[in-house]
Amino acid sequence: MCSGETLRIVYNEKLISRKNKDLRGDKMRIKWLGHAAFILEGSKNIVIDPFLTGNPLSPLKPEEVDADIIAVTHGHGDHLGDAVEIALKNDAPIICIHELSRFLSRKGVEAVGMNIGGTAKLKDVAVTMVQALHSADVEENDEIVSTGDAAGVIVEMDGVRVYHTGDTDVFTDMRLIAELYSPDVMLVPIGDWYTMGIKGAVKALEFVRPRFAIPMHYNTFPVIKTNPEEFRKAVKEANIETEVVILKPGEFFEI
Repeated sequence: MCSGETLRIVYNEKLISRKNKDLRGDKMRIKWLGHAAFILEGSKNIVIDPFLTGNPLSPLKPEEVDADIIAVTHGHGDHLGDAVEIALKNDAPIICIHELSRFLSRKGVEAVGMNIGGTAKLKDVAVTMVQALHSADVEENDEIVSTGDAAGVIVEMDGVRVYHTGDTDVFTDMRLIAELYSPDVMLVPIGDWYTMGIKGAVKALEFVRPRFAIPMHYNTFPVIKTNPEEFRKAVKEANIETEVVILKPGEFFEI
């Protein structure tokens, strides 16, 4: 990373189309769509966990999303979400764990299967799959379908590394993730109940020490209602130098 990064937040800006990508210059924009859904806008558009339909916080509909690559951390509906529809619309591959890729390939999409520790390189973007502590099966037609393990992903594009933890609790091997990949930005769940809460998320930042952290997976539903300012305060009280960036759905962080 070069010195002198800037932070800029734009309220409810619509996704920039491919033909206007040059307006972004050399910066990456990390746009939050509510819950665990993000778009990384740089030389490519990388969509992660696109749960939009049924997400009361999402500022976008699936048909409004441009994607070059889609990454899905696991098969739960609030993460797999609209990935198939977006992939078919954009002729974009879905990167996910191997077993989930087999399931998705039957839906007519290009599914790129990989596994923990591997790095897939597509369209000048590197996606590394790392461990997460969570369940991962798909529910379809009132049946449970086994689709491998949950994961996190580290996306490297345009010289920036973004670590989307997926749904997880904190675990000590996050120290290895920090040592091996040195992420610049960490997208971390704080909502509790289905993932770690604030206490665990603070410890995760202590292990990884990214320059910036964006909280996610909170306030989508009543059971995960959380005040992100309490997370920011707890990080500061723990003397962790990571800057916490709190976004509203539709806002972006630019680095």
